[in-house]
Amino acid sequence: MTKDKLLVLGAGESGIGAALLGLAQGFDVFVSDFGKIADDQKQLLNEQGIPFEEGSHDLAPKHPKIVVKSPGIPDTAPIIKELKSNNAKIYSEIEFAYQYTDAKIIAITGTNGKTTTTKLIYHLLKESGFNVGLAGNIGISFAKEVLQNNYDWYVLEISSFQLDDIETFAPDISLLLNITPDHLDRYNYDIDQYAKSKFRILENMSMKGVFIHSADDENINRHINKINIKPWALPFDHTFYHEQKLSIPFKGQSFTFDQLPLKGPHNEWNMSAAILAALSAGVDASDIQKALPSFIGEPHRLQFVKEVNGIKYINDSKATNVEAAFFALQSFDTPIIWIAGGTDKGNDYSLLHDAVERRVKSIVCLGVDNSKLLAAFGDQKVMFETESMKEAISLATQNADQGDIVLLSPACASFDLFKNYMDRGNHFIESVQNL
Repeated sequence: MTKDKLLVLGAGESGIGAALLGLAQGFDVFVSDFGKIADDQKQLLNEQGIPFEEGSHDLAPKHPKIVVKSPGIPDTAPIIKELKSNNAKIYSEIEFAYQYTDAKIIAITGTNGKTTTTKLIYHLLKESGFNVGLAGNIGISFAKEVLQNNYDWYVLEISSFQLDDIETFAPDISLLLNITPDHLDRYNYDIDQYAKSKFRILENMSMKGVFIHSADDENINRHINKINIKPWALPFDHTFYHEQKLSIPFKGQSFTFDQLPLKGPHNEWNMSAAILAALSAGVDASDIQKALPSFIGEPHRLQFVKEVNGIKYINDSKATNVEAAFFALQSFDTPIIWIAGGTDKGNDYSLLHDAVERRVKSIVCLGVDNSKLLAAFGDQKVMFETESMKEAISLATQNADQGDIVLLSPACASFDLFKNYMDRGNHFIESVQNL
């Protein structure tokens, strides 16, 4: 009997997971990556007897039954156009893995805050005794988790790119945290197209599901009335949080946050959404309150690094867009020396003018091309330029006084000087530790 062909495009974490799950489900699997495949991934494919190619798609089967593609591959790629012309089903790894699990799903999407909210929901469920797994855009293959484990629940971080290639994916609880301009090059520079992609998280949900969303987000509110929402909608907003207490109108619960190591107004929304999700999943309110203080925030997200001579150094390298930097600047009441810059993604810095005027003492531009930052804030603040993290820390320290904050919150991608935002954050940490 001839096996159905499964073509996996991309041999990263999600691609390898999809290939392994496909093999276990009886597919004839082939992995094709236009780039170079990591040595450990090649070894795993060889051990499993899965054929592959790297550096091209020349050997990829032309008529597979299913294609699982990496989220990084756009629909405009020639291989995708060719496969679509041959009527191949093209799925994201999320869609493919979903078809082989009966577990309940909590899925989180949004432009900012996805990882923190996803990990907090997972933490609340796990600490409350749920048999729960964590996967998705967070860097853990959903397919591999489905293959290797038998969880009752999954908490999944979902990107717009993954939602673009779903067909049946229907979470039991979905969260839409916010929609702000990001990755617009994949959506014809049209935020409405990007928003429609985010809202696809709802399209297969039933009336039994729960949809948790921000009531403060302009782009969510602009689109929400145009959509037939079947699940029960639970909005959250800034009024939930007041003086270290979160009052949830759902089930009439209140939670205190005096011990929670998450700062800033954006994290108030993230915590609101996470708690609503946990309550919706059936976690007891008392268990949530017990679990909150032990949650540790993500590295490179408003991460306290060190205090030297009364100056606190904060690593927020994950802030790769303007809104994330805005929330970071709003998170502190003391004067800020702001380290910003990198690869600009079409940023509109006018959104930051008021926050910079009120909270920032001086700006250190860390990037190859700082012209947009200099044009945006040169009339407001003293500004410095550098292409060295060590020098950026030195300049910031020289211009800081006791009680000030030195904040790395770039509002830009990192690829001009660093491998990624993690590499940039690690250089910041190393330079601060050496003070």
